[in-house]
Amino acid sequence: MSNLEHPSVQRVRAWLAEAGSDANVIELSETARSAQDAADSIGTELGSIVKSLVFAVGGKPVMALVAGDRQCDTKVLPAALGLEGKAKRADADLVRDATGFAIGGVAPVAHEQKLPLVIDASLARFETIYAAAGHPYCVFATTTAELARLTGGALREDIGKVS
Repeated sequence: MSNLEHPSVQRVRAWLAEAGSDANVIELSETARSAQDAADSIGTELGSIVKSLVFAVGGKPVMALVAGDRQCDTKVLPAALGLEGKAKRADADLVRDATGFAIGGVAPVAHEQKLPLVIDASLARFETIYAAAGHPYCVFATTTAELARLTGGALREDIGKVS
């Protein structure tokens, strides 16, 4: 079975099509489990990789979409989402429960539940950005503007800090 046939990838593909996106899922020959792996496999700059990061704020799952060469500023994240409390990295079970995806292939779309979400505005440095498509060997290419449209996430200058 091709990775493109994996049920999680099929879910992302169907969701993108239903949302009116022209984005195509790309199957990679090398893993995209980490942002650096994805950048190396695609042959693109690290910053053009979208990291779909799940955190818990007040026990509720939230997501930050951050450029591959940045870290999420967890001190800013709760306020950026209009929430109170501290942001804590979600464990694998919470990630899967909230998104329906396993760590290493978490897509920014097609989640099991609607998540409060913000986007690192530094992604706009790149004409094309690449996000996970539900499997460690699959990504989809898009733009920052389309990612914002697809997710409903607000672009924030203060979310991604230089690592």
